[in-house]
Amino acid sequence: MATQPVSDMTDEQFDRHAMTILARELGAGGLARFISLHRSGPGDYTADRHQWLAGVTIEDIARELTK
Repeated sequence: MATQPVSDMTDEQFDRHAMTILARELGAGGLARFISLHRSGPGDYTADRHQWLAGVTIEDIARELTK
C-alpha cells in the first residue's frame, strides 16, 4: 500500500502512520514506553474535574446546552 503524503493525511491517519513507524523502529516495548510518556498529561484529571465542577448541577448543564 502506497503511503500518501503526510500533509494529505487526516489526524487519525497520521497518528496510525506514526505509530506504525515507531513500532517498527522501537519495537513493541519502545512503543509502549513512548505512549506512556507522551499520551498522558500532567496532573490528576479526576481531582481537577471534581474541583472544576464543584457545585455544578444538572440544571446548570441543561441551561448551558439550551443557550
